[in-house]
Amino acid sequence: MIAKSFRDLKVYQAARDAVLLIFEYSKGFPREERYSLTDQIRRSSRAVKAMLAEAWGRRRYKAVFVSKVDEALGEATETQSWLDDARDAQYLSAEEFQTLDSKYRAIGQMLSRMIDRADDFCKYSPATDYRTVTRIEETEGTSEERFNVEEFFA
Repeated sequence: MIAKSFRDLKVYQAARDAVLLIFEYSKGFPREERYSLTDQIRRSSRAVKAMLAEAWGRRRYKAVFVSKVDEALGEATETQSWLDDARDAQYLSAEEFQTLDSKYRAIGQMLSRMIDRADDFCKYSPATDYRTVTRIEETEGTSEERFNVEEFFA
């Protein structure tokens, strides 16, 4: 798979799906939570995918890429904290909480792997126009290493 956009990343797709669920579930939160819990959980969940998009656009600089993915990881864990609050206040059922929490655990794991494997995303010099780069299958390394690189793309 040739990744031409941040939208090709599995973690972006997972974050986007989770945002839709959070939006749907949070519609049932009490009105008095509108400017606190509801807005905060929606904001942090949306920030995960926004930070990923920004990281993708800045991947010519590894340090910036890692920083943005790390910010996305922070937003994902913040979302989990807000989920705890929603569950504690019984705004989410146990099943809704479990569904969302497991999604954000998986997103966090994918983001951590992206940070650990930043070199796979930032292979070219800072002057590279990534829109013109075709991703070439690597011939070196084991098939397990190649599989791990492909895990990031849909």
